Amino acid sequence: MVVLLVAVVQLHAQPPAIETGAMQLEAYLPMIKGKRIGLVVNPTATIGKTHLVDTLTRLGVQISAVFAPEHGFRGEAEAGAAITDGKDPKTGIRVVSLYGNKKKPMSEDLQDIEYMLFDIQDVGARFYTYISTLHYVMEACAEHNLTLIVLDRPNPNGHYIDGPVLDTAFRSFIGMHPVPVVHGMTIGEYARMINGEKWLPEGAQCRLRVVSMNNYTHTRSYQLPVAPSPNLPNMQSIYLYPSVCFFEGTPVSLGRGTAKPFQIIGAPWYKKGKFTFTPVAIPGKAANPPFKDIRCTGHDLSGFPILEGKNYGRLHLGWLIDFYKECPDQNQFFTPFFDKLAGTSRLKEQIRSGMSEDAIRASWSEDLNKFRKTRAKYLLYPDFK
Repeated sequence: MVVLLVAVVQLHAQPPAIETGAMQLEAYLPMIKGKRIGLVVNPTATIGKTHLVDTLTRLGVQISAVFAPEHGFRGEAEAGAAITDGKDPKTGIRVVSLYGNKKKPMSEDLQDIEYMLFDIQDVGARFYTYISTLHYVMEACAEHNLTLIVLDRPNPNGHYIDGPVLDTAFRSFIGMHPVPVVHGMTIGEYARMINGEKWLPEGAQCRLRVVSMNNYTHTRSYQLPVAPSPNLPNMQSIYLYPSVCFFEGTPVSLGRGTAKPFQIIGAPWYKKGKFTFTPVAIPGKAANPPFKDIRCTGHDLSGFPILEGKNYGRLHLGWLIDFYKECPDQNQFFTPFFDKLAGTSRLKEQIRSGMSEDAIRASWSEDLNKFRKTRAKYLLYPDFK
C-alpha cells in the first residue's frame, strides 16, 4: 500500500518550476558587483514581482543607464510610439531610448558602462522587435569591447518552427536575420546564433554570456507573469500572434482598439463572419487603431484551440487566405508592409495565385530543414521532436 501511494504521488507530481536567468543571481552578480552596468529591460524584467532594476539597486549594483526598447522601460507606450530619453521617475536612473530614430546605443551612451545586461521577454516571432534590439545592442557591445550578459527567459512559442525564412533583400527592423517567422529559440539561444553565424556587421562577435534557465525545455508551457507588450495581454494573444500579425500588412483589423487585440480579426467590408466589433481609441495601447469607430465583421479567435491536435505547433494561414478572397479590391489587399512581415514577396504572390495553405507550407520545407540544422548548434535546452 505504501509503495502504491508513493507511485501515485510521483505520477501526479508537478515538474519543478522554471527559473528564469534573472533568478540565477549567483551566476551573474559576482560579475557585475562593483561595476557600472547598463540594463536593456522593459516591464518583463522581473524577479518575482520586483523589477530587476529595483532588485539590483537594493543589492548595491551601480546602474549607469537603462536602455528602453519599443513600448518603453515601464511599458507605457503603444506599438510604434516614440520613446524619449530621460530619467526613471522612481530611481532617477538615466533612461536611453532604443526605439525610433536611434536603435543602437551610441558611444556617448556607453562611456561609463563596463557591463551590459539584457533581460526582456520575447515571444518567438521574427517580427517581434526585441530580437532586433538585441542585435543592435550586441553590435554596440562588439564595437566597444563590452561583455553582454543575457538573462534568458522562456519562449512561449518555442515548441515549433514555421513560416517562410527571411530573404535578406527584405531586411528591416521587423526582420533582420534569415530565420523563419517562428524560430523556436529563447532570447539567449538567439543571441548565441547571432554571434555564431556572424550576423553582426563585418562578422564581428560580441563578448557574450548567457545565464541559462533551470527546468526549461522547448516543450514546456509557461504562463508569462507580465504581458510582453500592451497589445499582447494574455497567452491566447501570444499564441495567435505569429499567425494573425500578417494582417498588420492588410486592410484588416486584428483587434487593436478592443479588449481582445490579436484575438479578433475583421473589416467593414468582410461579409462572412458572425462576430462584430468596433475599434476605439485606447490611450497607451491604440491611440488611432485601424477602422477606429467603424463597425467590423469577422471572427473571434479568443477561444480557438491553438494548442490542441492539428492546430498545435503551426502557423495558420487560412484566415489570411480567406480575407484575401473576400476582399472587394484584391489589388489593394497587400500593403508594402506585408512583405516586410513575411520577409519575402513570395507569400503574397502565392496567395494571389490561389495556392492552398498546404501547398504554401510545403514550399517552406527545404529552407526550414536548413534552418533546423543551424538552430541546433545554439540550443541550450532539450528540444521538441
